[in-house]
Amino acid sequence: MFSRLIEFALTQRLLVIVATVLLIGAGVVAFRDLPIDAFPDVSSTQVKIIMKAPGMTPEEIEARIVTPIEIEMLGIPQKSLVRSVAKYAIADITLDFEEGTDIYWARQQVSERLAGVMKDLPDSASGGLAPITTPLGEMLMFTIEGDLPLTERRSLLDWVIRPQLRTLPGVADVNSLGGHVRTFEVTPQLVALKARGLMLADLQRALETNNRNDGAGRLTEGEESLLVRIEGSIKGIDDIRAIVVADRNGVVTRVGDVADVHIGSLTRYGFVTRDGTGETVEGLVLGLRGANARQVVEGVRAKLKEIEPTLPKGVSVKIFYDRGVLVDRAVGTVSKALYEAIILVLVLLFAFLGNLRAAITVACVLPLAALLTFIMMQLFGMSANLMSLGGLAIAIGMLVDAAVVVVENIESHLAQPGPSSIPLLHRFYRAVREVAVPVVSGVAIIITVFLPLLTLQGLEGKLFIPVAMTIVFALSGSLLLSLTVIPVLASYLIKPGHAATPHSATGAAGHPLPWLPRKALAIYEPMLAWALANTRKVMAAALGLLAATVVAFMFLGKTFMPTMDEGDILMQLAKLPSVSLDASAETDLAVQRALLAKVPEIKNIVARTGSDELGLDPMGLNETDTFLVLAPRDQWRKPDKEWLTDQIRQVMAGFAGMDIAFTQPIDMRISEMLTGTRGDLAIKLYGTDLAELNSLVERIAALLKTVPGAEDVLTVKNEGVQYYTVAIDRLAAGRLGLGIDEIAATLRAQLEGKHVGLVLEGNRRTPLVIRGGDDTRLSPALFADIFLTLPEGAGTVPLSAVAQLKRIAGPVKVDHQDAARLVVVQANVRGRDLVGFVEEAKARVAKEIALPAGYRMTWGGQFENQQRAAKRLALVVPIALALIFYILFMTFGSVRQAALVISMVPFAMMGGIFALLGFGEYLSVPASVGFIALLGIAVLNSLVLIDYFNQLRAQGLPIERVVTEGAKRRLRPVLMTATITAFGLLPLLFASGPGSEIQRPLAIVVIGGLATSTLLTLILLPILYQRWGVAK
Repeated sequence: MFSRLIEFALTQRLLVIVATVLLIGAGVVAFRDLPIDAFPDVSSTQVKIIMKAPGMTPEEIEARIVTPIEIEMLGIPQKSLVRSVAKYAIADITLDFEEGTDIYWARQQVSERLAGVMKDLPDSASGGLAPITTPLGEMLMFTIEGDLPLTERRSLLDWVIRPQLRTLPGVADVNSLGGHVRTFEVTPQLVALKARGLMLADLQRALETNNRNDGAGRLTEGEESLLVRIEGSIKGIDDIRAIVVADRNGVVTRVGDVADVHIGSLTRYGFVTRDGTGETVEGLVLGLRGANARQVVEGVRAKLKEIEPTLPKGVSVKIFYDRGVLVDRAVGTVSKALYEAIILVLVLLFAFLGNLRAAITVACVLPLAALLTFIMMQLFGMSANLMSLGGLAIAIGMLVDAAVVVVENIESHLAQPGPSSIPLLHRFYRAVREVAVPVVSGVAIIITVFLPLLTLQGLEGKLFIPVAMTIVFALSGSLLLSLTVIPVLASYLIKPGHAATPHSATGAAGHPLPWLPRKALAIYEPMLAWALANTRKVMAAALGLLAATVVAFMFLGKTFMPTMDEGDILMQLAKLPSVSLDASAETDLAVQRALLAKVPEIKNIVARTGSDELGLDPMGLNETDTFLVLAPRDQWRKPDKEWLTDQIRQVMAGFAGMDIAFTQPIDMRISEMLTGTRGDLAIKLYGTDLAELNSLVERIAALLKTVPGAEDVLTVKNEGVQYYTVAIDRLAAGRLGLGIDEIAATLRAQLEGKHVGLVLEGNRRTPLVIRGGDDTRLSPALFADIFLTLPEGAGTVPLSAVAQLKRIAGPVKVDHQDAARLVVVQANVRGRDLVGFVEEAKARVAKEIALPAGYRMTWGGQFENQQRAAKRLALVVPIALALIFYILFMTFGSVRQAALVISMVPFAMMGGIFALLGFGEYLSVPASVGFIALLGIAVLNSLVLIDYFNQLRAQGLPIERVVTEGAKRRLRPVLMTATITAFGLLPLLFASGPGSEIQRPLAIVVIGGLATSTLLTLILLPILYQRWGVAK
C-alpha cells in the first residue's frame, strides 16, 4: 500500500504540487475561520434553574421551592449531580449531566419537569432556566459612568444598551448589576383606607384591572370597516392617581385619595461600587456556549463605540474586563513559542544534515502539517486556543522525524553511484520505499502513545484531549506528507551533485557527515568502547540511578494543575452576615480607598456585592467580589503576583471582622462549575441540623488554618443573620377573620412590595408596585404597629394584636448536594503540594474532630480533580505501555527485543523526575502528559537502534561488531530525534505569558527525560542487546 502511494506521488508530481497548493489555501481559510479563545470549552453539560421569591427567607426557600424542584429533578436520566443554594429571596439549582449529553435535550428534560412542579410553588415565585452560557461565558464587563443618577444609568443599561448588545451573534445575554430599577410606586395610606372602609386588596384589585389596552373587534360603516381599540393603559403618575378604587354611597375613592404615587425603585439585592468614589452600574456580557470569544468581544466593543455617542452628554461606557485581551495574550504566548520552535528546528536540521537544500525540503513539512492540522481542527469543531495550539508546539520537534528519515535515505542513495540505466525518479522511489515501513511504525508508536489521553475525563480531559488530538492530526499529516509531498519536493531540490559536501568523516552509506554529527561521533566512540569494556560498572551505575529516582519520586509533590496567571486578581470579601446594604457599601468603598492609596499597582477597582439581575451568582449582601484592574507589569515595584497579593493582604489586615480570599475570574468560574465551590480545597460536610453543621465547620476551618501551607481559609458564616419573626396567633387572627396568607401578603407589600402590573413607556416596561413607606422599613417598632384592615371594613387591628414578634438568629443560606444539606470550608494551598497538604489535614481532622452519627465529610475542590486524574492516569499509562509493547512485538517478532525496548522507559522517566525536582515543579496532570509523550519518543530511539542491529546481524556480522557499528551509524538519527524534539520544546520552557504555567511542566519532563533517555539508550542498550538481545 505504501509503495503504491509513493509511486503515485512520484509519477504524478504535478498533481501532488497542485494538491499541495490547494492544501495551503484550504489550511489558511480554515485557520482564519477557526474560533479563537483562551481555553478549550471546559464546561460540562449543565443546566441552571434560577427561582426568585421576594421576601422569603433561606429556610422557606429551601422548604417551599428548592426541595420540591430537587425531588422532581432527581429522576432525570443521564443526570450526574444536583446542587442547590437557597438564599434570601433566591434559589439557584444546578444540574450536571453526564459527558456527551446534548445540552438542548438536557434543557428540555429539566424544563418539562420544572413545568410540572411550578403549580406546587408559592404564587410569588418566578423564574426558570438560566441562559445557555458557560463558566467561560463572561466575555466583557463595563460600567456606565457620568453625572446621571443611578436610576437613569440603570435605565440606560436595561433599555438602551442591553437590547442592542443582545442582537449581536454569540451574545447569550447581558447581565445588569447595581443601580436602581425604576418603578411607579404606590404607597398606601393605611389610615385613609381605614376611614373609607377599604382593604389593601381593594387597592391592588383596582390597579390590576385598570391598566390595559385591548381590542373589541370590527365595526362596519358602509364600505369601510373600523377596528375597535379600547385604551385604558396607564401612561403616567396622573393616570394612576385617577384610577377609581371604590364608589360607595355616591362617594368616589381614587388611588390618589388613599395612596401616595411617585417614582421609586425595586428592592435591591446587590450593588456595584467603583474606585472608592461611590456606586455605579455594571453590565456583564455573557457569551453563548461555543461562541468565538474574539469575535464576540470585537463585536461588543464595536457596538459600544456605536452606542456611546447616542447616550446623554457626559455619560460614558468604561470597559474594565475584556476577555479579548486574555485571548490575545494566551494565543500570543503559544504562537511565539511555535515560531521560536520552528526557527530552532530549522537551525538544527541544517546543522545535522549539512545540506541547505535537504534542510529546506524537510522544513516544508512544518507549515504543511500545521495547515493540515487546522483543517482537521475545523472539521472536528475545535477552537484555536492555548491547549490546541500548545499541542502543535509540542509536536513541532516530532513532525520532522519522518521527513528527516526519508530525506536522509534519499541523500544516501544519491551519494552512491547508481547504474545509468535506472531513472533518477526510480532511485527516489527506492529510497523512500526502503524506509516507508519503519517510518510508519515509528510515527504509529508516537500516535499510539497519545491516544490513551483521549480517555481522560473531567477538566483534565477537556484541557488535554485537544492537545492529544492536535498532536495526532499533526503527526498523521506529517506522515502522509513525508511519503508524498516531501519525495516530490526532494526530486526537484536534491540532485546527485547536491547530495553531499566533502568532509573528512563518512556516514553509514559512505557519504560525508556534517560537522555537528561528526563531532558527536568523535565524543561517542570512546564512550561506547569504554562502556562495552566495563559493562558491570555501567549496569551498576544505571541501577543506582534508578534507585535514586525511586527515592526522588517519593519527595516529589503532587498537585492537580498549575494555576494559570490570567493577569487579573479577584478578591473575595466575606463580612458579617447581618450587615445591611448601606453598611456593606460603605465597607467596600473604604477597602477600595485604602487599596488604591497603598498599592500603586492597582489601577482601578470594581466590586459587586449581592445578587445579580439574572441570579447566576447569588451572593448575599455580606459577600463581595472585588475585581482589581492592575497596571502593566513593567510598572510594578516588583513583578511578582504572589508578592502583590501579600501587599494587598497587609492592607486588608487593617479591616477587622472580614475574611478574604484571592482567585481569578475564569479560575473561579471553572472551580464553581466543577465542584460548586471556589479554591484549591473544598471540604464538604453533610448533615441535617444547620446549627450542628455550622459549629463543626467553624472548628474544621480553625484547625485547617494551623496546617502549614494553608492560605485564604474561608467558610461563609452561615449564622448570625437577624430574623424578625412574626409568629401569628391562629386563634386571634381567625376570630378577626384574617387568614395567614392575607396577613403575609399585607406585610410583604409593606416591605418588599407587591407587583401589580407594568407601565408601557415606549419600549420600556416599568413595574407598577404597591409598597409601604420608607419609615416603616427603617423601624422595627413602626413595623410592629402596622394596622391590618379587617374584612368588610370592620376596622383595623395592630399587627401585634394577632402575632408575637421576636428577634432570632438564622442561616445566611442553605446548600444542598443531591438533596442533602451541606456546608463548605474552602482553602488555597501555597508553598507546598496539594496532595501532601490534604493528607496532613485529613489526619489532623480525623484525630481532633469527631463527626456525629449521620454526618459525613468529603474532600473536594482541585484536590477532587487531582484524585480523579491520578486514578485515570494510573489506568491510561499501563494501557499505553501495553499498546507500545504490542507494536514492538509485531515489528520485531520477538518478545525478548520488545522487552529490551520497554526496559529503556524507566531511564526516560528518570530524567523527567529529576528535572521536575530541579525546577521546583510538582507532579501535575501536564507533567503526567509529558511522561506519556516521553514514552513514545524514548521507545522510538530504542526502536531505531535495535532495528538497525537486526539488519546488521542479518548480514552475518558478529554480535560485537553489530552493536559497535550499529550504534555509531545510528547516532545521527537518534541525536536528531532527541535534540530536535527537546529544542522544539525550549520556547515553552522559557515562555512567560498566560498558559505558560500549564505548558512548562510538560516541557520540563520531556526535555529532562530526553537527556537521560538518549544518553542511556546510546550507552546501555548496546550492552543489553549484546547480552540478551539475541537468543543464544
